[in-house]
Amino acid sequence: MTAPDRAALPAPPAAPRHPVPAVPGAITAEQVVATARSIAAVQQADGGVPWPQGHVDAWNHVECLMAMTTAGLVAEARHGYAWLVRHQRPDGSWPMKLVDGAVAEPDGESNHAAYVAVGVWHDLLVTGDTRFAAAMWPVVRRALDFAVGLQTARGEIRWRRSAAGEPAGFALLTGCSSIYQGLRCGVSLGERLGEPQPDWELAADRLGHVIAAHPEAFADKSRFSMDWYYPVLGGAVRGPAALRRLDEQWDTFVVPGLGARCVSDQPWVTGAESCELVMALDAAGDRERALTIFGDMQRLRHEDGSYWTGWQFANRAWFPHEQSAYTAAAVVLAADALAGATPAAALFRDAGRHSVPAGDPAACGCSPTPTRA
Repeated sequence: MTAPDRAALPAPPAAPRHPVPAVPGAITAEQVVATARSIAAVQQADGGVPWPQGHVDAWNHVECLMAMTTAGLVAEARHGYAWLVRHQRPDGSWPMKLVDGAVAEPDGESNHAAYVAVGVWHDLLVTGDTRFAAAMWPVVRRALDFAVGLQTARGEIRWRRSAAGEPAGFALLTGCSSIYQGLRCGVSLGERLGEPQPDWELAADRLGHVIAAHPEAFADKSRFSMDWYYPVLGGAVRGPAALRRLDEQWDTFVVPGLGARCVSDQPWVTGAESCELVMALDAAGDRERALTIFGDMQRLRHEDGSYWTGWQFANRAWFPHEQSAYTAAAVVLAADALAGATPAAALFRDAGRHSVPAGDPAACGCSPTPTRA
């Protein structure tokens, strides 16, 4: 199959076939729609959904498309998928940053590429539109093949490939945890479309083992809360190990009444990290704490339905002084996970269906060689 062009993408369904999520006591269905519309309001004419600073990257772009689909803004989301089609490169990657359609940072990130599979699988779950999924399948195949092409013999996936074709010398735990989910979604998508991908399944198995059992495989980014909860969010860590992981650094990263810090050493809570933590807690079966964190972070809501990126609680100021589309997207997806409104509400819970216990790292035969940053 060849890649589709924009004109080849099927028209979206005329109307959503599911209720809009609402979380009693935290957010109404009308507020969820307003939040999705705040994303559409910043979507550029070419379909890209930018950061407040003006650049677009594929990962955050896809997250925003998922949120708009969840809230019924399927036409806007499909416009964003057409952006992905136009900007994918022959090797399956996207530039790390594009500004007004022009390449600003040319290297390709493995987790950016892999997240497209999550977005297309999410669209299929919500809309049931197999024609669209089939049209996007060549894009997903190239993207996941790009990511798997950066996998090491041990199983971790290096975080980027330079514009000159050189792979990075190290892997990132957060990025690999997201890639794990991307591979699982890609496998599910391939099975649904009658094109099974056993190589992706094997790559996911190897990657999941390294995430769960070999922290030495990754560059040390432990001051970031994402490295704490993403192995659970992406699905590689489940069961008692997931709850232990979340408990171990709860007091390091969670500020009671406010939400989750971005980094452990700064008095700064952020909406996106808080909502991703909500989804990780939900996936681990801890609904009570998930609801609490989701309610706490609602203080970041702006009157137009968008969300401030974060709150610097020592200075009592918004930081940065911006509303970000990716924060709004995380709110919508967390609301759906908690409300169970759409057929994709269990997207993050289901990512862990094939995870396996870590086992004894000393007995698995993997190389103990640490990564270098």
